[in-house]
Amino acid sequence: MKNLRALDLTLSAMFVALMAIGANISTIAPFLHVGGVPITLQTFFAILAGAILGSRLGSIAMTVYMLVGLVGVPVFADFSGGLSILIKPTFGFILSYIFTAFIIGKIVEKKKGLATFIIAALIGMAVNYVFGTNWMYFAYKLWAAAPEGFTYKMAWFWMLAPLPKDIVLSVLAAIMAHRLETTVLSKGQFKHLKRVS
Repeated sequence: MKNLRALDLTLSAMFVALMAIGANISTIAPFLHVGGVPITLQTFFAILAGAILGSRLGSIAMTVYMLVGLVGVPVFADFSGGLSILIKPTFGFILSYIFTAFIIGKIVEKKKGLATFIIAALIGMAVNYVFGTNWMYFAYKLWAAAPEGFTYKMAWFWMLAPLPKDIVLSVLAAIMAHRLETTVLSKGQFKHLKRVS
């Protein structure tokens, strides 16, 4: 956390708030649940965090989001929070946002082209899906009450519902981040963001 400026802290806090909002979109539309997985906008904002803030600050923002929820602030899906989330099958997705932002940030720090942003976003989304889905599967198998007939294929079948949405939003996040990079982030007081990541 050394050498973080007021701007860094503000941007990190902004993404914590955006993650909380994105997590609870399913409370507005309760039908956005498939199996044990609520359909949210968290992946979209985690990708934006990595692409805009870079690997260091993006992963810090996602870590802060997770810690805020773990201490009891209701920032997770369905306005949940607290240590009980650690044993829920979907906790792996929350943890994966840290890696998602870090990996995306590392990729876009090396090259700033639109194609790089899109590839990075899709790789980040894949990390989110692989880590989160495997965590969910093992959670159901080892400590959570699995639905009847639950299998590894079923876990991935559940992920087919949010997949088209997340692919589209990942590409959209990449385009938005690239646009911000070329118009805002490469200028003035924002220039340091990728350099210190």
